Amino acid sequence: MSRFAQRSTQKELMDDLDCSGPVLEQTLRELKTINRWLGGNHVTTDGLETLIQAFPQPSYSIADLGCGGGDMIRIMYEWAKKRQIKADFTGIDANRNIIELAKVRQKDLNPVRWEVGNVFDPEFSANKVDFATCTLFTHHFTDRELVNLLIAIRKKTKLGCVINDLHRHPLAYHSIRILTRLFSKSPMVQHDASLSVLRSFSRNDWKTILKEAGIENYQIRWFWAFRWQICITFN
Repeated sequence: MSRFAQRSTQKELMDDLDCSGPVLEQTLRELKTINRWLGGNHVTTDGLETLIQAFPQPSYSIADLGCGGGDMIRIMYEWAKKRQIKADFTGIDANRNIIELAKVRQKDLNPVRWEVGNVFDPEFSANKVDFATCTLFTHHFTDRELVNLLIAIRKKTKLGCVINDLHRHPLAYHSIRILTRLFSKSPMVQHDASLSVLRSFSRNDWKTILKEAGIENYQIRWFWAFRWQICITFN
């Protein structure tokens, strides 16, 4: 069987919730650069645009799940400001070390709340929000875990969710493996980048996961470079 036929269950180094220090900081810097080069951040903001058009209102509350160092929060914050969209943001991550780092790296963003939280808990946040976003987050979990995650998101989200994650494809795998070997100085990036592709999704994977979570109102779109955008509406 091809290694791309189904999702890998091998764990990434990033999955260690105790990871911290210079290696983590170097990893987050490189991931920020990789996402900028490959244009993947647009997938999330495009999805938010779709949801905002579907649910026009004076302001929005948005929670970024698995926010890491807060780079996607900054992208969304600046995107909303440019479009004169009033939005409050919350970054949520289970790794306390990453949240503390995000507070430092994004300290000029105001107001942004940062929370340490288990997103599989239906009470993962103190506040119910309009939208949730997940950028390069969902591939860290098994299909069963993702079903539970979507159920939790539905309970804590009023209007909808945007998921931005990788397409499991041979070209994506080999390309990122070569790029990180040539340019990365982070052992974590060198180990995790190509593995994250093997842990990611086909279109049918998403259809099965969404069906098992009881979600019917969604749209799946493919974006370059090898990204899936899943826009879910709960209203």
